[in-house]
Amino acid sequence: MQTSKRIAWIGCGVMGSSMVGHLMQAGHLVTIHTRTKERARPLLERGAAWAETPREAADGQDVVVSMVGLPCDVEEVHLGKHGTLRASTPAPLLIDMTSSLPSLARSIQDAANECAVATLDAPVTGGDIGARNATLSILVGGRTATFEQALPLFRLLGKTIVHHGGAGSGQQAKLVNQIMIASTMVGLCEALIFARASGLDGSKLLESLSAGAASSWSLTNLAPRIFNREFDPGFFIDHFVKDLAMAVEEGRACGLELPGLRQAERLYSLAKSGQLGDRGTHGLYLLYERGGVVGGSPSA
Repeated sequence: MQTSKRIAWIGCGVMGSSMVGHLMQAGHLVTIHTRTKERARPLLERGAAWAETPREAADGQDVVVSMVGLPCDVEEVHLGKHGTLRASTPAPLLIDMTSSLPSLARSIQDAANECAVATLDAPVTGGDIGARNATLSILVGGRTATFEQALPLFRLLGKTIVHHGGAGSGQQAKLVNQIMIASTMVGLCEALIFARASGLDGSKLLESLSAGAASSWSLTNLAPRIFNREFDPGFFIDHFVKDLAMAVEEGRACGLELPGLRQAERLYSLAKSGQLGDRGTHGLYLLYERGGVVGGSPSA
């Protein structure tokens, strides 16, 4: 049986809350800090402790895990004035599960080394469904020994857990994932808007396409949400725009121009400008529905 650990968890968003629940169910003692305390209320009522700052949350814990919104949030949570590495007794293992910059993951490892803290960058894929069902794919960067140390915790959260290499490689693998999803979602939305204009039946389409070459996670999990007009986020468009911008930046650093990625970034940026940033990534369909994909600005 896995030994109970004291875990500081920073960030209780769409996915983080479910993930904390799995850790608590396994008997781990969790201390939470998140920007809006009310989001953590259900977990606090189940027995999680509350901390006013990341520094306070991390003090004296065995592990600290962050899953926040933006790279600037990651930097503040760990390297800031009230960051986890400023704790009197920092947790000896720091895991960042945010989708962030590879370079930041390396900077955090460098800073953590000075505090005798081991680090992993471990972004995830699978959205809210994967978080609820503990079937996430976890893409991990960092030292091999540290990865092996964290495996028992990862197995409570995900089904596919892969170590990709040194610090930052988990984030690089996540950017590969986002590049693939971006073009897939553009294709899905264009296909479904064409299907609607053609008068085709959505349920019959799903039956046909799910068994063929067009089958994908997005088709299986997000197309039904589109048909049912359910656009709540499993992953926010706001955050996806951030990821695509990082992918463009990292691609250029590698000497690559990726036109499909740039087109997807343009479309998702239009969706964000069109007040769709708080919808799930499949909310791009609404931009097509409005006719807002032509030109440089979204339609009202």
